Amino acid sequence: MEKNEILTAPEQPDFSLVAGGPLYQLLLRAGLVQPPMALLQRPIIAAALITWLPLALLTMLDGGFLGGVSVPFLYDVDVHVRFLIALPLLIGAELIVHSRLRVVIAQFTLGNLIAPEDRRSFENIISWANRLRDSVTVEILLLVVAFAASYSVSLSQASLGIASWYATITHDAISFTWAGYWYVFVSMPIFRFILLRWYFRIFIWYLFLFRVSRLRLQLEPLHPDEAGGLEFLSFSIDAIAPVLLAQSACLAGIIADQIFYAGATLPDFKILIGSVAAFLILLAVLPLGFFAPQMAAAKRAALPKYGAFAARYAREFRQKWWHVSQTRDKGLLGSADIQSLADLAGGYAVARDMRLLPFAWDALARLVILIALPLLPLTLTMFPFEMMMEQLLKFLI
Repeated sequence: MEKNEILTAPEQPDFSLVAGGPLYQLLLRAGLVQPPMALLQRPIIAAALITWLPLALLTMLDGGFLGGVSVPFLYDVDVHVRFLIALPLLIGAELIVHSRLRVVIAQFTLGNLIAPEDRRSFENIISWANRLRDSVTVEILLLVVAFAASYSVSLSQASLGIASWYATITHDAISFTWAGYWYVFVSMPIFRFILLRWYFRIFIWYLFLFRVSRLRLQLEPLHPDEAGGLEFLSFSIDAIAPVLLAQSACLAGIIADQIFYAGATLPDFKILIGSVAAFLILLAVLPLGFFAPQMAAAKRAALPKYGAFAARYAREFRQKWWHVSQTRDKGLLGSADIQSLADLAGGYAVARDMRLLPFAWDALARLVILIALPLLPLTLTMFPFEMMMEQLLKFLI
């Protein structure tokens, strides 16, 4: 292939944030997944069997499943949300991220956005990102961190100040039940490792976009997407949305336990909720800002040139048709010059309104709604149960 030949998607190195790494290879060998990302329901079921089911069985044996403690296992919102909703979301998100980000990366070449002299560099960036994703050292470090932080889980639960299905607290000392040991040293480390692994992948995505944004891009200010042809990067926001939704769900579970068992109210967490929501939104949107300098430069360069061209066309149009218009000649009707003038005005409006960030606002709105979704049921805790039932009966009757 010649150096300046345009690459098609199949010819460039295959890029995937998730189809690689030691854990992925382990799942392949165990038959829990098939390449590239098929049969993900198997690791989802396996994760629930390892993290949640032993807790349920152990609490049934020691009497902490339905009662016997202030926070029985069955009524602990956080543990069910974390292992039956958030963890499956984190695992299932791999298929969404794999399929959607591959489409995003393909658009760089299919849209001829990479300058010919930088196409080989673009290939090298993809290969580099794949090698970083496959790092054995990084995943081992993440695993060590996940297990090393296990004891912090017990401290966070102790903040409730009451006995729970997994531990009793006496004079600031924590005594774990058998379910508690499994929770602290098996279930939570697995969950934390999967989450940390996602943050490592998002870090790779940041580095990938940063390096691509430093290449010479052939942006088109007249592109109808009003983003120079880069609006397809909005798909990356939708791609990682399940990962962010899982974290929002975990936050909702933690707050629910504080409300139900520690006497807190939802307004007590407004700063925490706002901070976490802002962080998750920025996590998805921030790397797209790497392209802002080139987009701004393309817009600055295009407007004067396009403005001069438009001025010349408008002047020639006026000189040609002014006399006809004054004499009411029907030759003006149906003229292609009229349509060209309108098209010219539309093209200039596109260049003038070109955004400096390559994402659509509807993608951001969808993300905000998705992050807020797990927290919405908590608003019901602000109203007495009797009042809600009274209003419901009035509505039905």
